[in-house]
Amino acid sequence: MARLPGTDGAGDIAERIRERRGGTLRPLDRMLLHSPQVADGWNSLLGAVRQRTTLPADIRELIVLRIAVLNRAPYEWAAHEGDARAAGLDDRHLDALRAEAAATHPDLDERQRRVVAYTDAMTRDVHVPAHVFDAVRAHFDPAELVELTVTAAAYSMVSRFLVALEVELPAAPSPQPDPYLVLRRTT
Repeated sequence: MARLPGTDGAGDIAERIRERRGGTLRPLDRMLLHSPQVADGWNSLLGAVRQRTTLPADIRELIVLRIAVLNRAPYEWAAHEGDARAAGLDDRHLDALRAEAAATHPDLDERQRRVVAYTDAMTRDVHVPAHVFDAVRAHFDPAELVELTVTAAAYSMVSRFLVALEVELPAAPSPQPDPYLVLRRTT
C-alpha cells in the first residue's frame, strides 16, 4: 500500500499531465500532485526526456528498465516494459537487463552493453570512470551523451520516488510484471 493516498488530480497542472499522458493520470502522477509545482516541473522534465530528445527509443528504454532493476522499482518496470518492447527490445534483452553482469551479457550488443555499464556506474556509484565514459562516447554524439545522462539521472529520480513512497503498480493486463526485480546472477 502506498505511504500516501493519491490526490484527486484536479486543476490546470493535472490537466497538463493528463494531456501528456493521453488523457489519464497514473498513480505516480496522483502522488506527485500533492505538490502541484513539483508535479508541473516533473511533467516538463520527463516530457522532454520522453518526447523531445534524439536518443533512440530502444536506448532510452534500456536505461529505464536497467534502473528499475537496480533500484528494485517494479512500478517503473511495469510502466516501461511495453514501451521497451515497442522500441525493439525482446525477451532476451529484458532477461539480460535483469542479470547482475548485464554490462557483459551476450544478448546485448556492444552499444547496449556500454550503455548498461554507464547506467550502472551512474546509478550505483554516481561517479562514472573515464574508461566507461569513453566507451559509451564512441557510440553517441555530444547531444546524445547529454540526453543519455539526463535520462539515467531522471529515471533514477523516478525510481527513488516510487520506491520511497511505495507507489503501487498501475493496473496492468496479465501477466503481471516480476514484482521482485532483483539482479540475477548468471553463470
